[in-house]
Amino acid sequence: MASDGASDGASDGAKEGGLGEVAAKALGNRSFVIGGVLTGVLIVVALVSLVWTPYSVIDMDIAGKLRVPSAAHWFGTDQFGRDVFSMMMVGAQNSIAVSLVAVGVGAGFGVPLGALAAARGGWLDETVMRFNDFAFAFPAVLSAVMITALAGPGAVNSIIAIGIFNIPVFARLTRGGALAIWKREFVMAARVAGKNAVRITVEHILPNVASILIVQATIQFALAILAEAGLSYLGLGTQPPQPSWGKMLNEAQTLMFLAPQLAIFPGVAIVLTVLGLNLLGDGLRDVLDPRLRRLR
Repeated sequence: MASDGASDGASDGAKEGGLGEVAAKALGNRSFVIGGVLTGVLIVVALVSLVWTPYSVIDMDIAGKLRVPSAAHWFGTDQFGRDVFSMMMVGAQNSIAVSLVAVGVGAGFGVPLGALAAARGGWLDETVMRFNDFAFAFPAVLSAVMITALAGPGAVNSIIAIGIFNIPVFARLTRGGALAIWKREFVMAARVAGKNAVRITVEHILPNVASILIVQATIQFALAILAEAGLSYLGLGTQPPQPSWGKMLNEAQTLMFLAPQLAIFPGVAIVLTVLGLNLLGDGLRDVLDPRLRRLR
């Protein structure tokens, strides 16, 4: 009994040491820290906007339109007298919601497809890969145009379009990583032990490709925010009266010389958000992949 307790304590200590080592490396990685701070600010702003904004984003005040930034309106007001800072807060919420669901859809379908293709091979692998090639032929914007023509514009259609574009990305990445793992000795040992392909995939393959999938999800999240902003700019994404950073850019383009701040603030928000997520993904790659740490 004492030896069992000692081994359990040693195991717990090793786990704690491993987690502490990963945390120390993460905090020592400049890209991870900067990206984490920028992403954290975005998330906090979006969460706060769920319960509070300085002003309503729906109510208009024509008499107070196009006001410059001041103590009353930190980012000024737009052509309808709406508070730009409040709209930016709610716009962050919409960008995160659309992008998170879209990336979730892509990963939810793409990861199982890629894992299945790697596990089965043969005609099934070829079918999945040809489906990926077909899906890559339709970028998110083109998919949104086609979906809009059938169902009309809206945030849901943006999610569907961006999600469809993300499926082959995760499928290819999962398949490539899984094929390499299937050749490893411990997988061969699992097969000899009598484990079937499904059990091996769940217990051995997916845990070993999880790190690259997490990094890719971070990068795809940044791309999804860009895609959502682009679709909203074209009028295919989030619809009024709900604010969107892309829609705000679209409305500001005719007022560039009269009120340039209307384009500057949402533009800077998009840039900082995408930059933060890309830095976070780069930092995660360094922390989770020891081979890259040795090369740098």
